[in-house]
Amino acid sequence: MDGGANVVTGRLASPGAVMLRTIGLMSGTSLDGVDAAYVETDGEHISRLGPAVTLPYDPALRRDLRLLLDRAPELSPDDPFLRHCEARLTARHAEAVAAIGLDADVVGFHGQTILHAPGGAAPRTWQIGDAATLAKRCGMTVAWDFRSADVAAGGQGAPLVPVFHAALAAPLPKPLAILNLGGVGNVTWIGPGGDLLAFDTGPANGPLDDWARRSIGADYDRDGHLTLAGQPDGAVLGRMLAHPYLAAPPPKSLDRLDFDRALREAGAGALSPADGAATLAAFCACAVAAAARHFPEPPLQWLVAGGGRRNPGLMRALQGALEAPLRPVEVAGWDGDALEAQAFGFLAARVARGLPLTYPSTTGAPRPITGGRLVGSLL
Repeated sequence: MDGGANVVTGRLASPGAVMLRTIGLMSGTSLDGVDAAYVETDGEHISRLGPAVTLPYDPALRRDLRLLLDRAPELSPDDPFLRHCEARLTARHAEAVAAIGLDADVVGFHGQTILHAPGGAAPRTWQIGDAATLAKRCGMTVAWDFRSADVAAGGQGAPLVPVFHAALAAPLPKPLAILNLGGVGNVTWIGPGGDLLAFDTGPANGPLDDWARRSIGADYDRDGHLTLAGQPDGAVLGRMLAHPYLAAPPPKSLDRLDFDRALREAGAGALSPADGAATLAAFCACAVAAAARHFPEPPLQWLVAGGGRRNPGLMRALQGALEAPLRPVEVAGWDGDALEAQAFGFLAARVARGLPLTYPSTTGAPRPITGGRLVGSLL
């Protein structure tokens, strides 16, 4: 993402602990579109959750973003194809802000992750999107670059939503697990005293979407029909579950494509469309069950957000693998389609106030880490 030239950057003037009007934006690893949501918050408490919208990406942009994932390790930030994708992505985000139809003090702009590699000798996380252009088009201050400070400090840079989950779930019985099923799965465990533990569980919708596209020419497994029609292949599933990520303790996080090679080598490609989908759903469920072994206490229930909760085959596999009840977040009165966008509105307020975004128990950072940057003419 590019802060741009000739744009004022810094902190909002004397934000204090007042409620800020925010619009959060999220384009996740499923690459299906941009979610936008209005939130009034001081970054610690939530006073209002307002309207939310989802704007799908056109097929050409979705295809090009998927190509960027494959090419990202070799790309320069000035690559013409990347810049072309970034401009189209930013324009769609501006349309999402306009579709909310409300002014905001600050917009939380996550952008699109095309590379996430927090480990190794050269840790890196890369989200594309032009924050300066978005600020100019919307006439609002934009908070962006949420992850890089955490990665630079030695953290995983993900997940970022746990602090929002904790605020949202304040009145609910604990222990509680909140599972988000996007392209990658991530979980937030909240203890009775408010303790947090969060990490990526493993692949979720990403491999299922790719499988549906390759095997039947569909963008995803609509209503779980493909998954429900098949049976998991035990031998292939066993090879998938041998991946060392599943046994590794948190903190840990994933790139959208981290498991692609392992899934291919496990032999899923030889399965029928339905059996392949059922096997991938079973793998996602087993990965979540493996994640639960790291919790300090078993959760009383699991609340599920993200597109995966709409796949009955995936939800059935999850409930079969988990001991506690599993329900969509709507039972708590939340909007499972808007939750991550709402989180970035909440995080934008924390950026404006200089509050930490991540903690040792959520990303493995050595201390609570403030992050994000502000850009725009309203500072």
